[in-house]
Amino acid sequence: MQPDSRFTGKSLSFWADVKKISEACGYTVKPVPPATGRIRVHTLAEIAAGYIKLNLDWSHLATLVGTTYSPTPYGQDVLDYLAHRAAALASAPALLMDASQAKIEFDAMKATKAAWNCPFPMNKQKGALMRQPAYLTGLVNMILEHNLGGLSVNYNPTTLTAVTRNRRPLRTMSRRVDGAFPRPVNPTAIWEIKEYYYTTTFGSRIADGVYETLLDGMEIQEMSIAEGVKIHHCLIVDARDTWWSTGGRPYLCRMVDMLHMGYADEVMFGREILTQLPVLVHQWIADHAANVLLHPGDILPA
Repeated sequence: MQPDSRFTGKSLSFWADVKKISEACGYTVKPVPPATGRIRVHTLAEIAAGYIKLNLDWSHLATLVGTTYSPTPYGQDVLDYLAHRAAALASAPALLMDASQAKIEFDAMKATKAAWNCPFPMNKQKGALMRQPAYLTGLVNMILEHNLGGLSVNYNPTTLTAVTRNRRPLRTMSRRVDGAFPRPVNPTAIWEIKEYYYTTTFGSRIADGVYETLLDGMEIQEMSIAEGVKIHHCLIVDARDTWWSTGGRPYLCRMVDMLHMGYADEVMFGREILTQLPVLVHQWIADHAANVLLHPGDILPA
């Protein structure tokens, strides 16, 4: 998923309304069973009622004549975005995989070569059932190896991501990321992978993972604005039960919000990596070559 240009470059107050409406009126419709729930598209009446309950003014969003609500131009923008977010996530359940489906894709791709150079890390959860390959990470690593054609890539950086100018640190990010091309110093692209196939409840650790990606995105955006540095930032998530059935749908909404706020360039759900990640990798290769020419003293060839 990439951002819809209609909703990029919006003010922070626009996103303040989007998030407050989502909080006040709910992110999802909650039928029984909850796994069938949809992303909510709010009406003006629901929004006004939610704001009144919170003692907030809603006149910038709508006008009321009699019993009829009419959106202001700004309010229509907000409504259009909320409808877009719901429509964009309608395909998520079909893209997100469970462990058995991810294993099928992982085994099929791994069988296409006799030997791979990329690592195949194991899932970190304990127990015989959960002591399996990290299927999504393995798929990402194989796609990278196949499409990079021998170029350098760091599949598991153990240092903080940093950008230099004239061989001096210009920015050092707060967190280690899951992968960097070609390396975590002056990367052209970084990515985060969130796979939770064996999780039965949606807990704070998973929510924190989303907020960590938000922090990365805010630091990258600051670098872009202040220093003209462009780093491609991707978030890759999987596990249908976790993200769709057990409380994760509001966080999927927040991912779409992050995407349009400019804190991520791409969000990929499950099997979406099979078609979209190769396209991105070839774009990264072209952009890295341009960076080497622009900053020859800092950007090493891949």
